[in-house]
Amino acid sequence: MAAPASVENVDLRQDIDPNASPAGSIDTNTTPDTEFSPPESPLQRGGPPKDARKLARTKLATLTTEEKVSLLTAADFWRTKAIPSKNIPAVKTSDGPNGARGGIFVGGTKAALFPCGISLAATWNKDLLYQVGQHLADEVKARSANVLLAPTVCMHRHPLGGRNFESFSEDPLLCGKLAAQYIKGLQEKGVAATIKHFVGNEQETNRMTINSIIAERPLRELYLRPFEIAVREAKPWALMSSYNLVNGVHADMNTHILRDILRGEWGYDGTIMSDWGGVNSTVESIKAGCDIEFPYSDKWRFGKVLDALKEGKIAEADIDRAAENVLTLVERTKGSDLTAEAEEREDDREETRNLIREAGVQGLTLLKNEGSILPIDPATAKVAVIGPNANRAIAGGGGSASLNPYYTTLPLDSIRKVAKQPVSYSQGCHIHKWLPVASPYCSDKTGKQGVSIEWFKGDKFEGQPVVFQRRTNTDLFLWDSAPLAQVGPQWSAIVTTYLTPPSTGKHTISFMTVGPGRLYVNGQLALDLWNWTEEGEAMFDGSIDYLVDVEMQAGRPVELRVEITNELRPIAKQKQFDMTHKYGGCRIGFKPEDKVDYLQEAVDAAKAADVAVVIVGLDAEWESEGYDRKSMDLPSDGSQDRLVEAVLAANPRTVVVNQSGSPVTMPWADRVPAIIQAWYQGQEAGNALAAVLFGLDNPSGKLPCTFPRRLEDTPAYHNWPGENLEVIYGEGMYIGYRHYDRVGVAPLFPFGHGLSYTTFEYGRPSVSPKVLGPDGGAIELVVAISNVGPVRGLETVQVYVRDERSRLPRPEKELVAFEKVELEPGETKHLRIPLDKYAVGYYDTALRRWVAEQGTFRALVGASAADIKYDVAFEVKETFTWVF
Repeated sequence: MAAPASVENVDLRQDIDPNASPAGSIDTNTTPDTEFSPPESPLQRGGPPKDARKLARTKLATLTTEEKVSLLTAADFWRTKAIPSKNIPAVKTSDGPNGARGGIFVGGTKAALFPCGISLAATWNKDLLYQVGQHLADEVKARSANVLLAPTVCMHRHPLGGRNFESFSEDPLLCGKLAAQYIKGLQEKGVAATIKHFVGNEQETNRMTINSIIAERPLRELYLRPFEIAVREAKPWALMSSYNLVNGVHADMNTHILRDILRGEWGYDGTIMSDWGGVNSTVESIKAGCDIEFPYSDKWRFGKVLDALKEGKIAEADIDRAAENVLTLVERTKGSDLTAEAEEREDDREETRNLIREAGVQGLTLLKNEGSILPIDPATAKVAVIGPNANRAIAGGGGSASLNPYYTTLPLDSIRKVAKQPVSYSQGCHIHKWLPVASPYCSDKTGKQGVSIEWFKGDKFEGQPVVFQRRTNTDLFLWDSAPLAQVGPQWSAIVTTYLTPPSTGKHTISFMTVGPGRLYVNGQLALDLWNWTEEGEAMFDGSIDYLVDVEMQAGRPVELRVEITNELRPIAKQKQFDMTHKYGGCRIGFKPEDKVDYLQEAVDAAKAADVAVVIVGLDAEWESEGYDRKSMDLPSDGSQDRLVEAVLAANPRTVVVNQSGSPVTMPWADRVPAIIQAWYQGQEAGNALAAVLFGLDNPSGKLPCTFPRRLEDTPAYHNWPGENLEVIYGEGMYIGYRHYDRVGVAPLFPFGHGLSYTTFEYGRPSVSPKVLGPDGGAIELVVAISNVGPVRGLETVQVYVRDERSRLPRPEKELVAFEKVELEPGETKHLRIPLDKYAVGYYDTALRRWVAEQGTFRALVGASAADIKYDVAFEVKETFTWVF
């Protein structure tokens, strides 16, 4: 191997801040000038043409077979193919559910970071979700994109699901109704929504290969239901198939779910795209209805489709149908607009900030408030803010939902801005899954923050570097950001940086790699991961995180040098995956030696305060796309539970704020007087929390998922995450609150639960007429709700239905409607809530239809699944059925 070029000779000609661009798209701010996607694109206009499909059909008739086939695979990582000679522009997609990230996965254009999906769901506010959709449409346009890869409506089957935070709920009706409003908000401004992932994608473990075995009735009543509601009420222009198999067939080629149900029974008129890398066949996926493959790949389509056509394995009509669907999406979002795609830009608006803050406040869920410890008096109370998440921006989970926010707000800073008395702070403990990135302590030879990268053609470090870069981040997962145009498909790189420790001591450096890698510290080999085999939990492949302790002197730089390539090693992997090169990259972390007793510091702070606010939870390392959680316990190793117990012993007036996107074990819950579930709330997380803690705003969140006491109590405990690449949905119809009702196990906090700083009183409901019939024969439920407390508040009235006697087993009750209402002190409002056939139906697999069965039903009105205030009876006089 040639000796690396000396640091003194490095010419930092390419500053990248801090990283990335998709493979095949080196400059992600503009459409790449390639054979597949010429630089003609975007559009900034209103809603779609009413005759989009007719226009698509007209253009289709002008295309050659080769041109039609070219439309069935993306042009690059994010865009569809343009055919300028036929007035067909490229359409640009953008992740994701919490905001429009744009074309760069890490550190790209700054964007508005909204609360995560489960936090939005905790608002139970359909109007708010519509407004979120409207603002997201503007953000998508600012990224010069046309399609948002959202919303995510996979069900919360199990608390350990890695992407639960990104989705809405354990209940399909809540999921579907909120998704429909989100989609309407987007599409009314001309931006396509992409509802995902269709279907059965409830876990990240083996997500590309897991076979989700789901009986037909729960498939229909639970897992397909959110999609069905959204298709019926909002007509999303795009839908994304999932990675997994459903009952033995990959979702992208599953004729039962795509062709029979989605296209057939539901009459879906949108475009079906694959998840990224989620196509698993040539002929079958196109025939089943997967119209376009993302990202660009020649593995399954292009020439293979043409060959299949010649061999009679696929018909021209199959290709035409898929191409027409792709063109329909183009027409709905861009028409024939071939103007050059504008660079991505920021669009940081005050009204969007305000909406995100309001969504945060309405999503914050007050689980417990004994002795009215909350709200805290900002004028008189001395507050101690304690915990590993208190002085960090825990704004979102990891994976596709991540982005580079315009700004973040820290709980500690926001609390100090509101409080009139001094606020003390203590970290309390560490919760690192991986050591924090070393970036803040690292600089290149010129003294600028970051690392120098020398890129070589080929994987042997031979010759002179062909590209020099500086990146500000030591998170160097290069799966989508290697300069492939300059270095080619096989490359090697040397990363050099100088780490300056803040103190003298034995500090810890961490190192993980994607491909082969070696870490040198001051010229000495410290970690050799050239042939690593133990898989870590990085989203896009990678080793575990290896640690090395190094004695360092305060202020004296330590040279770190890393050698990496994108060869697939060890060699056995090349045979296993039938490829020699894949991704490359590394991540360098750093933690100085602890000089203080964090727990004792927290106890001392709590003793000196009137109120202790302990902010604990998870973060984007513990909850992310790509892997599931291993435990429901707070990380790590009990440190946060010990912190809560110690602070509570020091100060009985303790408020625990938990930031997570799914339930966590709370062994101290019965003793802590006040608990707030804070979710991941985006860029206004700190401000929203401070407003609720001090009573500037009244919390109104309700749990969109059940919080169990123990993992062993959960419905899928016996069959999670499966074995031998199969997971049996053995709990059937009984997930979430349906399970806890059926087995009679009381959860820690029930579905729909959430307290307020005021008190609401429910009146007795009535229904009129008392008979529900077919063909729009709905009934109306009327219920009065009053604010009998001291402050303005919002309450979510939940309506469940129980079938008194059914031919088939049914849950004890099922959510069928909900309305959120705002009330001033002393105010009463009468809610009128329609209930139609969908409120009483179940799916009968013998009939292959939905059934409203003759008999008596009860509408249960309550403040949660466990707090039913009143019920009222109504009837279905004669059994009737329907398909959609």
